Amino acid sequence: MDKKVKKVLTLCLLRRGGNILLGMKKRGFGQGRWNGFGGKVEEGETIREAAIREVREEAGIEPSGLVEKGRILFEFESEPKKLEVHIFDVTRYKGEPAETEEMRPQWFAVNEIPFRQMWADDEHWFPFFLAGKKFAGSFLFDRPADGGYAGKILDKKLSEVKELPEA
Repeated sequence: MDKKVKKVLTLCLLRRGGNILLGMKKRGFGQGRWNGFGGKVEEGETIREAAIREVREEAGIEPSGLVEKGRILFEFESEPKKLEVHIFDVTRYKGEPAETEEMRPQWFAVNEIPFRQMWADDEHWFPFFLAGKKFAGSFLFDRPADGGYAGKILDKKLSEVKELPEA
């Protein structure tokens, strides 16, 4: 597995008071699951620029003041690529979330996050995120999720870190 290529992605979680904004993925990778907003970093873009663009495209709002809280490396047994996901906390933005072709946004109270309809790893790292801690780790899944399957975690490493490594 060491010879897998890496794809860099972003994931933004917007918070307002005791609520968190998630989007129901309507198509593509992760369809049928609640998730944060994000996607791949395009050529010529910084990771932060990609995060802002993805939130704009998927939720129709303009985020600012992004703070990177986590870095997770995802692998799937049968896939050739590793996915390096940069997770951002967003507490400032302009506009109101709106449904797009890709995502249907909805606010959830922190104690009502729908983990059963999310990726299986989310319930492991969300407590770090919600506590404002920085974290890093890796997850190995059997295969990607779809509307009826959350993916089975085969191996995981996750811990709080003082600083995230340079991207």
